[in-house]
Amino acid sequence: MALGHAAFLALEFVASYHVNGRDSLCRAPAIQCVRAWLAESRVALQVFCWQQPFRSRAVADHLPHGSRCRGVVLVHGFLCNRGFWNPWMRELRARDHPFVAPNLEPVFGSIDQYVQCIEEAITRVSTVTGRPPVLVCHSMGGLAARSWLRGADAARVHRIVTIGTPHRGTWLARFSRTANGRQMRIDGDWLRQMEIENGSAGRPPFTCWYSNCDNVVFPASTATLSNADNRLAAGRGHVELAFVPSLRQQTLALLED
Repeated sequence: MALGHAAFLALEFVASYHVNGRDSLCRAPAIQCVRAWLAESRVALQVFCWQQPFRSRAVADHLPHGSRCRGVVLVHGFLCNRGFWNPWMRELRARDHPFVAPNLEPVFGSIDQYVQCIEEAITRVSTVTGRPPVLVCHSMGGLAARSWLRGADAARVHRIVTIGTPHRGTWLARFSRTANGRQMRIDGDWLRQMEIENGSAGRPPFTCWYSNCDNVVFPASTATLSNADNRLAAGRGHVELAFVPSLRQQTLALLED
């Protein structure tokens, strides 16, 4: 199973390498892509074969009453659940930051269907702290947060951090037949409409992490936004991005802004 999984990821990395060659951002050297493939093969197995199926409830939401620390809403991506965030949740709990990590359902539904789930999570955190939370989103979770923004008061969140989010779609989505997968196609109607309704004016600050070796969201520039704090995490695969210690520390530092 591990070898088959690694072979499938290798095809994604080959596609990413060639598509990124035509992108406005620089393409990673081949050796960097190979290293990213090896790391992604290991990390993705841990996430999809252990953390998510067996440890999704290992760390409960943390909502201490009367806390004055800024809270966090953790929004996972496609084919994931809250177990994806276990390392983040353990660290947030150790720092006593309130957090909620919802499960986005239905798994293959429209991204717009996740808006109510995010709304409820934001309300729970802000009720405890009295402060707008930071949203930390991986992959499709960032699009779900932007969909929530279309009908919400942007002042209700302090900042939105996206990690490998296909803000302008991804080349791989052309092969998807699910509702949310089709919505992530480059130049798709859903993304174009959201861009019109959810431009930079009136939105909260965004920090967008992207990688030149992302094997799911590519070309690399699709994970960036105009007028955002776009940060490169070079040589990292799509799942691995969320587990880079320096990325996590820099993101958690934003809670003190």
